[in-house]
Amino acid sequence: MSLRELYQEMIVDHGKQPRNFGLLPEATHCEMGYNPLCGDKITLYLVTNNGVIESVRFEGVGCAISVASASLMTESIKGKSLGEVETLFQAFHALLTEGAERDDAVLGKLAIFAGVAEFPIRVKCATLAWHTLKAALSK
Repeated sequence: MSLRELYQEMIVDHGKQPRNFGLLPEATHCEMGYNPLCGDKITLYLVTNNGVIESVRFEGVGCAISVASASLMTESIKGKSLGEVETLFQAFHALLTEGAERDDAVLGKLAIFAGVAEFPIRVKCATLAWHTLKAALSK
């Protein structure tokens, strides 16, 4: 199996069986995100404590890329400080929007979205959860 096929398989898996999906009643932060171009919708719930994301969940509907990105994002940010989350956001956003070189050490599994940069219309799908996260944390 090629690396590209493995990445596609992981996106399909997270798209069909998203991790950390569902309501988080004790959320300290909640934000809704919407992509009017394709109809993707997400509600992100976070519990932060002393500048660390203790818990994160999401609900919503969207394409496989949008849901997989939200799923992998939740796995990636849980337990991280807000500073680490900002670094991760910047690296992910640069990868998709600026064609930045993949930094697997920072991105980890999120590097699978590198190929999305080749399809500009899909970039908004992959970054929806991340922009929703940024908005939630800014409040």
